[in-house]
Amino acid sequence: MDIGNLFKTGLLFTILIGILYVISIIFNVHPLVFLIFSGVFVFLSYWFSDSLVLAMTGAQIINENQAPQLYVRVERLAHAANVPMPRVALVQNPTPNAFATGRSPKKAVIAVHTGLLNIMSSEELDGVIAHELSHVKHWDTLIQTTAAMFASAIMFISRMAIWFSYSDRDNINPLALLVTWIVAPIAAILIQLAISRNREYAADKEAAKITRNPIGLANALGKLGSYSRAYYNQRSPAPNPSLSHLYITNPLSAKSFAGLFSTHPPIEERILRLRQLANR
Repeated sequence: MDIGNLFKTGLLFTILIGILYVISIIFNVHPLVFLIFSGVFVFLSYWFSDSLVLAMTGAQIINENQAPQLYVRVERLAHAANVPMPRVALVQNPTPNAFATGRSPKKAVIAVHTGLLNIMSSEELDGVIAHELSHVKHWDTLIQTTAAMFASAIMFISRMAIWFSYSDRDNINPLALLVTWIVAPIAAILIQLAISRNREYAADKEAAKITRNPIGLANALGKLGSYSRAYYNQRSPAPNPSLSHLYITNPLSAKSFAGLFSTHPPIEERILRLRQLANR
């Protein structure tokens, strides 16, 4: 297991508990309520975060009979990557993208959008899946999935706090509004940014080793860069900002507020590094 990811996960738990504690003080919530909520959330985040992510994205677990070509492809690449066979999920979404989730390699899920299957060649699809398997292999999915849950929780808490403030107009706490309007959403973004961009570079490099074909992933990234934002802007609902870091490429527009704090390195730089690997 990656010790760095284990440390980051512990740090995220600490940050969230600290934020919840501050909010409980601001809104004069009994500490027992804070402790119970924190304990329940920590438990759910660790044991059920993968299921929650699948529910939030609309991903459906499939078996070999439902999508034999995809299933066999994942199985073959998982063997090459020397990781346990993950569960495979499909997302009925025309936007080409993919992500991995799960607290450990044994609990991992590789989720693929139907739009990805429609535009990728065999070599390109291998590259994308190998990239996600690399995140599984190095336990990146632990920190990614936990961060997704924490970001969602903080955004939910901030909205509830705003509602609470306005429901008591005779006693609105300006400091509480400041926390909920500014600090909480920024905290959610910072949690996502705790995931190093270098993890994406490392996953690209590992995927090139797994497939022995850096150009396949490079071409896939080129397509994803062209398709993803256009599809979300024109044909699909906007993705949940709390989950954007899970995907192989950032689905949020760079013009959006959340997109300015992208957890992904530039696609052009990723493609350049893969092409350099191919020329060695």
